[in-house]
Amino acid sequence: MDRVAFTLFGVDIMWYGILMAIGMVLGVYIALREAKRLDIEEDDILNLAMIAIPCGLIGARAYYVIFNWSYYSGNISEILNFRGGGLAIHGALIGGVLAGFVYAKVKKLNFFKLADCVVIGIPLAQAIGRWGNYLNQEAHGGPTNLPWGIMVDGVKVHPTFLYESIWDLGVFIFLMIFRKKQKYEGQILANYLILYSIGRFFIEGLRTDSLMLGPLRMAQVISLVFIIVGVVLNYVLAKRANR
Repeated sequence: MDRVAFTLFGVDIMWYGILMAIGMVLGVYIALREAKRLDIEEDDILNLAMIAIPCGLIGARAYYVIFNWSYYSGNISEILNFRGGGLAIHGALIGGVLAGFVYAKVKKLNFFKLADCVVIGIPLAQAIGRWGNYLNQEAHGGPTNLPWGIMVDGVKVHPTFLYESIWDLGVFIFLMIFRKKQKYEGQILANYLILYSIGRFFIEGLRTDSLMLGPLRMAQVISLVFIIVGVVLNYVLAKRANR
C-alpha cells in the first residue's frame, strides 16, 4: 500500500495527512452548521478552529513523544518531525479542549455551549482519519482467523482501525440524533467523552502498538479517565440545570 498520494515540488503528500485534513474540514463545517442552531457566532467557530487545530496537533505530538521518551531522549531532533509519524488522538483532544477553554474564557463565552457545538463533528473526523492507519499499515491488532482480518507483513490481523472507524461513525450518528433531545449545555461533550472512550478502551486491548506506561496501556488509562470525567460532568451539569 503506497502511503504517498502524490509529490508536490519535491515534497511527498501522504494519504494520512489528506484524510486528516478532510476530517478537520468536515468537523469545522458541522460545527458551523451547529453554530446557527445554537445561536453562536460563526466567526467564533472559525477563530477557535484556527487556534484549536494547531493546539490539538501539538498536543497529539507531545503526548506521543512523552510516552515514547525512551526513543526521543536519544533522538531530540526527531521530536518536531511530524512527518515521521507519531500523533496520539488523546493528546489532540486534550490540547483542543484546553484551547477551547482558554478561548471561551478570553472571549467570555459559555464554554460548554461552545464545546457541544464543536465536539459533535469530532467523531466523524476521527472515523475518516483512522483510514490513514490502514494506508500506513499501522495501528492494527494481533493475529486473528476472523474473515474480516487484513494481511500485514504476511500475517492476518485484527483491523482495529476499522473497528474504531465504525465505532466513531456510530458515536457521530448517535450525537446528531441525541442533540435534539439535549437537556443541558455540556451534555453532548460529556456523552462524547463516555461513548468514544468505551469503544477505544476495548479496541485498544487488541492493538499491538499501544503506548505504554509500565504494564499499562496509556490509551486505556486515559479512556477510563475520560469516562469518569464524562459521568461526573453529566451528574454535575444535570444538577446545575435542575437548580
